[in-house]
Amino acid sequence: MNIYVILKRTFDTEEKITISNGKVQEEGAEFIINPYDEYAVEEALVLRDEHGGEVTVVTVGEEEAEKQLRTALAMGADKAVLIDKEDVEESDPYTTASLLHAYLKDKEADIILAGNVAVDGGSGQVGPRLAELLDITQVTTITNITVADGKATIVRDVEGDEETVEATLPLLVTAQQGLNDPRYPSLPGIMKAKKKPLEVLDLDDLDVDEEDVESKTTVVEVYLPPEKQAGKKLEGEANEQVKELVSLLKSEAKVI
Repeated sequence: MNIYVILKRTFDTEEKITISNGKVQEEGAEFIINPYDEYAVEEALVLRDEHGGEVTVVTVGEEEAEKQLRTALAMGADKAVLIDKEDVEESDPYTTASLLHAYLKDKEADIILAGNVAVDGGSGQVGPRLAELLDITQVTTITNITVADGKATIVRDVEGDEETVEATLPLLVTAQQGLNDPRYPSLPGIMKAKKKPLEVLDLDDLDVDEEDVESKTTVVEVYLPPEKQAGKKLEGEANEQVKELVSLLKSEAKVI
């Protein structure tokens, strides 16, 4: 089985994030594999171990993303590909999907896995856009998948409920939280990852011109959410608390 995983280098939202001039400051920031993409990597490895074949992880980014690709290789992926977008001044999900399409259009993938969303942008567009460009079936927010006889039976999250669907391969799916528990890279895996192939491609290698993949959107502003104010504890009898709560909702929260 020919399995590809799309992953993204994102900043760790558990760490302090600083924004200056409308951009996240990378100096001092911690970068990781997008957590939803880790679910995709893990599921790809499970499918490979069950059905045979190989897992290739692919990212669109710059040289720094090699670290996250090596982490995926240490988890157990067989190959990695970095599509270098250094020549692209501004990028968005359209850019990423277009570059991935240029790479994957001739690869005869059986399954492509991606994260449901990226924790930095949160658009959830890259996977569906790529599937449309490749003209293959897509199923999003999956929490379970089994493959047999060229078909996949999939359980997907639908706003607090579940839906079971069946789709034929080739297929693109996006991983939702709950699909699995991603493994940690082992020491032997980390050592092996150093010798596994990591291919770096630029726009010329993909026969793509910059204007063909330039961003379709413009970022107007980037800012951190406002700091949360301290909560208040209401004292007294229940009826007194209710009166005070209503008063605060009117005067301070201004929601009624």
